[in-house]
Amino acid sequence: MLKVFGGPGRYFQGPGALQTLGDSAALFGRRAALVIDRYVHDVWYDRLASICKLAGVELIPLIVEGEMTPDTIASLRAQAADLSADMVIAAGGGKSLDAGKAVAKALYKHLITVPTVASNDAPTSKNYVLYDTHHNLLAVEHMLFNPTIVLVDTEVISTAPALFFRAGMGDAISKKFEAAQCFHNGGQNMFNASSTVTAQLIAEGCLHTLLADGEAALQAAGTGTPTDAFERVVEAMILMSGLGFESGGLSIAHALTRGLPRIDGVGQALHGLQVAVGLLVQLDLEHRSDGYLEKLRDWYEKVGLPTTLRELGARAVDDTMLQEAAQLTLAARHTANFDRTLTQAELADALRRHR
Repeated sequence: MLKVFGGPGRYFQGPGALQTLGDSAALFGRRAALVIDRYVHDVWYDRLASICKLAGVELIPLIVEGEMTPDTIASLRAQAADLSADMVIAAGGGKSLDAGKAVAKALYKHLITVPTVASNDAPTSKNYVLYDTHHNLLAVEHMLFNPTIVLVDTEVISTAPALFFRAGMGDAISKKFEAAQCFHNGGQNMFNASSTVTAQLIAEGCLHTLLADGEAALQAAGTGTPTDAFERVVEAMILMSGLGFESGGLSIAHALTRGLPRIDGVGQALHGLQVAVGLLVQLDLEHRSDGYLEKLRDWYEKVGLPTTLRELGARAVDDTMLQEAAQLTLAARHTANFDRTLTQAELADALRRHR
């Protein structure tokens, strides 16, 4: 396979990055479809519209409500088709960013992402996820290219509750280990190609940044005042994690997000919290002897990440649920990026050890 590395066209991060939105949008035209959820619209729309107006760009909001189902996306695309928009701006959390990607893909337009939380690395990636009405994952789809511009205003990000920041760390901490599995076992990254060494080094840098600064960065979450540690960890959670997983590849930790929601109570847990537990299961299956499993458990305790299914929210964990979770996980494409073919019984046993 060829090696492929991809990423956003330009990445801005820091306090006040939001002020560059108008000038960035003006590069593509004068009329933007703004894909945004109701809460973020009520809190941030006036400011976003004012910034863009100064640059001669008009915002037309498309409100995202409910689950990211195929019907929701079809409705948003139908609304967007009548706007004659020159670009798409997606503002908010993962749901709004995913919806914006789906709309931008349908319109063949440039996409600017403006995250208001750092709960995952969606701002930089071309992937978006579709669910059914019960929040069961249906499919992962892709834009043709990554977002053209990513604007990460750390003053905005630092106002979000610590729970979202914690989930972002849970999502990002796995990338080094998943990318390594993909790289060493000839797996495919999100571009259906081989990983580059560059992507592996970025994923490793993500891990080291989180371990060094995660605990200190968490103290700034929810305060509205970003610190140096906060800035470094936000970069790790959004940029390094995003580049690391798309160009480096994924493995068992993310494959488990297909199966874990079938365990009673787990489906409502944030994606990053599910991945955090999934990583511990993956490291268990790797039979590692380098101490990383214990090291990560200690770090999880310090930053408040779950280490078991019950801490993740599981109300009951019976063998039927574990077997179904294992079966669904093994059907995910990322399981192929592992050092051996897992059996359902083997995976269910590993989940049982993390009840």
